[in-house]
Amino acid sequence: MRLCSVLGSKRALLRVTLMCGAALFAPAAGYASDLEDRVADLERKLDLILQKLEGSAAPLSYSETAALRDAGAAIEAGKIENPNAPPATSGPGLPLQTVELDTPGGVSAQRTDPPKPKEGLGFEVGDTSVKFSGYVKLDTSLSRTTGGDLPTNSLGRDFYLPALVPVGGDGDGVDIDFNPRETRFTFDMKSARGGHDIGGRIEFDFQVTSDGNERVSNSFTPRMRQAYLTVDNWLFGQAWSTFQDVAALPDNLDFIGPAESTVFERQPMIRYTRGGWQFAIEQPETTIADLANGGARMLPGDDFAPDFVGRYNHKRDWGHVTAAVIGRALHVEEGMGGSVEDTAVGYGASISGKIKTFDKDDFRFMVTAGNGIGRYIGLNLDNDAVIDAEGRLDLIPTYTFFTSYRHFWTPNWRSNFTYGFFRADTPEFQGEGVGLTDAAQSVHVNLIHTPIRKLDIGVEYIFADRETDNELDGQLHRLQFSSKYSF
Repeated sequence: MRLCSVLGSKRALLRVTLMCGAALFAPAAGYASDLEDRVADLERKLDLILQKLEGSAAPLSYSETAALRDAGAAIEAGKIENPNAPPATSGPGLPLQTVELDTPGGVSAQRTDPPKPKEGLGFEVGDTSVKFSGYVKLDTSLSRTTGGDLPTNSLGRDFYLPALVPVGGDGDGVDIDFNPRETRFTFDMKSARGGHDIGGRIEFDFQVTSDGNERVSNSFTPRMRQAYLTVDNWLFGQAWSTFQDVAALPDNLDFIGPAESTVFERQPMIRYTRGGWQFAIEQPETTIADLANGGARMLPGDDFAPDFVGRYNHKRDWGHVTAAVIGRALHVEEGMGGSVEDTAVGYGASISGKIKTFDKDDFRFMVTAGNGIGRYIGLNLDNDAVIDAEGRLDLIPTYTFFTSYRHFWTPNWRSNFTYGFFRADTPEFQGEGVGLTDAAQSVHVNLIHTPIRKLDIGVEYIFADRETDNELDGQLHRLQFSSKYSF
């Protein structure tokens, strides 16, 4: 039954809702003047709603729609009397999430209440619910490298980036760094229009950007991490790759943790989700190692087909397991490091998950293997392919895994024990230069205290080792202190 049919007329709606207010706020004797003030205020608010309905000046907000819904529900339930309504008939009340309103011209239009934010700093913009969340974090680290120094502005000093672990250098390097760049803020939007669920996310942090100097400003430029919209089961925009299982990432203080063995990629895509299934076409990019130039990375930038990803998420009370596959068309034009134009098919698979064990403990893992998927693993630790002697693409096979166990010593104290391993069958490198990464591994052990909800203070030890195909080696030892407040 439509709301306006129940009320009889828009002016009847005003009277009925005032009666609702009187029923809800009726005070004891001696407070009549306060009741009159409340009713007068309610009358002014409902006049604004009626003006919108009569003139269609603007869409009703969530709170306005809720007022209409509550008035209709009160009448349907028989809590108040509607003098202009026909005799009551049996039947269910109005749905909790959907009401129907008469618009000018007699056309019926449906409005669906947008879901309210569950946590965080939520607010409303028109008929859209917006949630602002994120965290503030400071990392302080003391690092020692055995294969030479990390340069002053190296990203490898902000977090563990396996490709930047120095190898083959003389002497140890010791560095201390203070880093607030992981600080992050996120806007999530949800609405319902025309019978469709509409949403989106915009997320920023300060990692991997240009910055000021350590002498005075210590400035950091914001960067966009994610920006996408959703329409029912569809996602359009930049998000975590469908090939990556974010829910399986370890609870480490380092930005990523076992980066050498983690599928890690954010990029533009179009994704469809149906139950546990996900299918996506994502931005392509071929990365090639130029062996004639010390293994330097080349980006041809002339891909003609997207990367295709399929994924299934199996969730139960004991946790979840995810399986994903990827197919790629790698391409290089003639003259881009090769003597001929060539295309090769890359492919890979990944199995990951998070499994509950005892009490609040859990076990996390990820196993990934493929041919020509170097861009997706270890922050592009290795490339997708090299140019062989005939000038054609020679794909690089990779095999990686990590395991991580999280143990709660008490409700407020926890530790994580993480190990990651990476291996690539890179072609034999000839000539000067560092060459390509042949193997890498890391160990992470931490202790985290949560004295107050959403406040974490902890310490983590990181050991990492990197080897290249021309037998150069380097290690990283890092002690990291972190404090993080989420909101």
